[in-house]
Amino acid sequence: MKMLITRIVLAVRHTQQWLVAQAVFGFLNLLKLLPADPAIRFIDWLMRQIGPLTPRHRLMLVNLANAYPEKTEAERAAIAVASWGHMGRLAAEYVFLDRLFDFDPQATEPGRVEVEGIPIFLDLRDNPRPFIVFTAHTGNFELLPVAGNAFGLNVTVMFRPPNNPYIAEKVFSFRAARMGKLVPSHAGSSFALARQLEAGKGIGVLVDQKFQKGLKTDFFGRPVQTNPLLAKLVRQFDCEVYPARCIRLPNNRFRLEIEPRIEIPRNEKGAIDVQATGQMLNDKVESWVREHPEQWLWYHDRWNIKHSLKG
Repeated sequence: MKMLITRIVLAVRHTQQWLVAQAVFGFLNLLKLLPADPAIRFIDWLMRQIGPLTPRHRLMLVNLANAYPEKTEAERAAIAVASWGHMGRLAAEYVFLDRLFDFDPQATEPGRVEVEGIPIFLDLRDNPRPFIVFTAHTGNFELLPVAGNAFGLNVTVMFRPPNNPYIAEKVFSFRAARMGKLVPSHAGSSFALARQLEAGKGIGVLVDQKFQKGLKTDFFGRPVQTNPLLAKLVRQFDCEVYPARCIRLPNNRFRLEIEPRIEIPRNEKGAIDVQATGQMLNDKVESWVREHPEQWLWYHDRWNIKHSLKG
């Protein structure tokens, strides 16, 4: 009897997930019928209306109050609403990703995408060696692996699949066709990334996600747990590390930046300092977020405080 009930519950859950996925795909397919600019602006407006009505908005406001105690309540509320708009843009930009990435180094007129750090891209491509590029959930971070693929870089990107398996399958196939090799984030992903570095290739990772039982570090002056993976991979393979980010510009344009190689902290014996490296990553991401706070995903429970908001 218990097994039958379990099967029924799983079947209901799968049906719900399938229905949600079909609704999402249907909406995005309708969006495709519109020109890119009006569609992106519409989703930005729509999410600014819907986002503040959701339970996550409360978490966003708490996160912003903790990160920016010096700002007024009105200033933080404005950042939160703008952040919802940027989240909407991220979803809409998925639909038009093939049209959005138009970077051409030979073009005389600027397109939607401008790139800073082209010599670094070319050096990594023309002088193959193991390297790590890290980024955060800022701007349209999905454009970074697209740019790497366009420049001919052999980069393996780790990503977290959506919880809905039907959406995850669609997203994976979409990403794989445009972003090179992908490694879903799970228990064995670190070994897959290590194999790429061992083969003299590059990997890309997001470093601003919540990580249970991670390194005890600070982010915006508050304690967080940070994934030690990047530091451990550098310690193992002695590879180069490059920060990269995407910034949304006015008129649905983007700037992609890959910064010069950074020096990884070492202890007095010359070994990689894993703890200090985790903090260095947080400091870099915080500097990016402070420049464009509305372009970061504040609805993430980065400080693990969601449980305290219940009730």
